[in-house]
Amino acid sequence: MAPIYDCSRDDELLTGMRLARSAIGRGELVVMPTDTVYGVAADAFSPAAVQRLLAAKGRTAPPPVLIPGIPTLAALAERVPPEVDALVERFWPGGLTVILPAQPSLHWDLGDTGGTVALRMPRNRIALELLSETGPLAVSSANLSGQPPALTATDAEVMLGESVAVYLEDGRAGEDYPGAAEPSSTIVDATGLLAEGGKLRIVRHGVIPDEQIVEVVGADKCA
Repeated sequence: MAPIYDCSRDDELLTGMRLARSAIGRGELVVMPTDTVYGVAADAFSPAAVQRLLAAKGRTAPPPVLIPGIPTLAALAERVPPEVDALVERFWPGGLTVILPAQPSLHWDLGDTGGTVALRMPRNRIALELLSETGPLAVSSANLSGQPPALTATDAEVMLGESVAVYLEDGRAGEDYPGAAEPSSTIVDATGLLAEGGKLRIVRHGVIPDEQIVEVVGADKCA
């Protein structure tokens, strides 16, 4: 059985983070907490690691990429419209995922993305610390495809087992969003904003209410 490290204990936190960094560097998978659900993470710049992630979950859809800070957004996205700047200033770190055109110079293979990348800065101390040390990570919900998302590392271990090298436990996820039936991030496709008269689309309704997105972007800029 792959180890689960309780990050509320200093000794296990230090060991778990060290082993998680090493596992990511070897192209292995790590389960990590976020503010929404637990995620299974891989080096975003290792095609083999990304494929290992997709195989573990039993899915083919490209994973989102979690980043450690807002400045990384401009490094990974080819263009960032001002409406997205306003959204991330309001909702990052937090439960908002933004789809934008990816920088064409990036050497990665996340799957059939159509030249886009889905980016999020999570609001969780363990996630942000790990991201600050590893750089951007491809992260998908830590569950088998078709199963409920994991809200603890133990939930994830039951589904993913030995396909993951290290599990980091940081309590129940989603506590920042009381009342959410399923604390998934809200996903917006902002690629349309880069065209004349184009609009933003909400492609998954999640923990950030639609009306708050519209409030920031403006009703005339939302499809």
